[in-house]
Amino acid sequence: MANHKSALKRHRQSLVQAGRNRAARTRARNAVKAVRAAIASNDKAAAAEALSKAASVLAKAAGKGAIHRRQASRKVARLARAVNACGAAE
Repeated sequence: MANHKSALKRHRQSLVQAGRNRAARTRARNAVKAVRAAIASNDKAAAAEALSKAASVLAKAAGKGAIHRRQASRKVARLARAVNACGAAE
C-alpha cells in the first residue's frame, strides 16, 4: 500500500471507479441477456424494445469507459442481426 497522500487518494479513487465500472458492465450484461431471452421466446416486438434499451445501456457503458466502444458497437450489431432474423424465421 502506498504511503504518500496523493497515492492514497488515487487508490481510493480507483476503488470507487472500479465499482462504477463493475456496475456499468453488469447493467450491460443484463440488458444483453434480456434481448437474448426475448429472441429465444420468438417475440420480435419485445426483442426490438429490449434491443433499444440494450443499445442505450451499452453506449453509456462505452462512453464511461467501462467497456470498449467497439465492443459495444459489435454487441449491438450482433443483437440487431439476431432480432431481425427472429422475425424472418416465422
